[in-house]
Amino acid sequence: MLQGKGIGVVVPAYNEEGLIGKVLESMPSFVDRIFVVDDCSPDQTTEVVKRFMKKQPDRVLLTQHEKNEGVGGAIVSGYKLARDEKMDAVAVMAGDAQMDPVDLERVVLPIIEGEADYVKGNRLFRGESWEMIPHYRYLGNSVLSLLTKIASGYWHIADSQSGYTAISNVALRALNLDEIYARYGMPNDLLIKLNINNFRVKDVSIRPIYNIGEKSGIRLWSVIPKISWLLLKGFVGRMVNKYIIRDFHPLVFFYFLGIVLTPSGTLLGFYLLGIRLMGYGVTATSALFAAFLLISGLQSLFFAMWFDMEYNKHLR
Repeated sequence: MLQGKGIGVVVPAYNEEGLIGKVLESMPSFVDRIFVVDDCSPDQTTEVVKRFMKKQPDRVLLTQHEKNEGVGGAIVSGYKLARDEKMDAVAVMAGDAQMDPVDLERVVLPIIEGEADYVKGNRLFRGESWEMIPHYRYLGNSVLSLLTKIASGYWHIADSQSGYTAISNVALRALNLDEIYARYGMPNDLLIKLNINNFRVKDVSIRPIYNIGEKSGIRLWSVIPKISWLLLKGFVGRMVNKYIIRDFHPLVFFYFLGIVLTPSGTLLGFYLLGIRLMGYGVTATSALFAAFLLISGLQSLFFAMWFDMEYNKHLR
């Protein structure tokens, strides 16, 4: 326990026979329950966990999926167990030992002290992150983080793909866990659902760990389009649920105008430029109309984003 509060840790694992032992052995003493979810690993992950369970049978709980459900599905299974056991704060530490146990107290403290409902570890706060994180993953993470800011409404969250998180039991009971995306985009989808329900989210600095033998199955060129589509659907859902159904806000009109006018002005501008390059004349009114559409669209988008930031600033 920490400050009298029950602390649970969900450990999603898939083919982690070489590293999950390190995760379990280094788990801080204040953690009351460790919920290991083996996502149908074909290797010896389960056997490694069972050997560790013999040492601490009352602390470690192992759940095995009959089929691979993805990292999000594994986390949700652990969340359900922790929720039912009424853990006050539930963290997530992957089975590949990329999350420093020294940071765990910093991650869960805002939950148990009532400062936040969800905490995300941020690997980008530290100056050495650019040197430690593979550059292609750093850049891909930055792109997805920017898109997640817009989609989720948590404009202060900078490392959306970090899996080092903690959530309160109150939030777990309020969310429909079965509706959370089960694959790699799970953190992004969860942020959107947390915002719809007006839960507070906080960033805390964590140390990135790489090159310890972990194997990443992430392929950015396939992941980014999938998560972008997930974020687009989530963004539309958030606009409808939060700003039309639950509490009407005019920012939806600004977003609509921006989404319509900005591409219209851009396409018309390129069309007129193409005509001009082919040697044909372009009237001044046509050029002004394209500029008007583009400028109006951008202004509408910026106003909508500003309204969204102001509306959600109390959720920091």
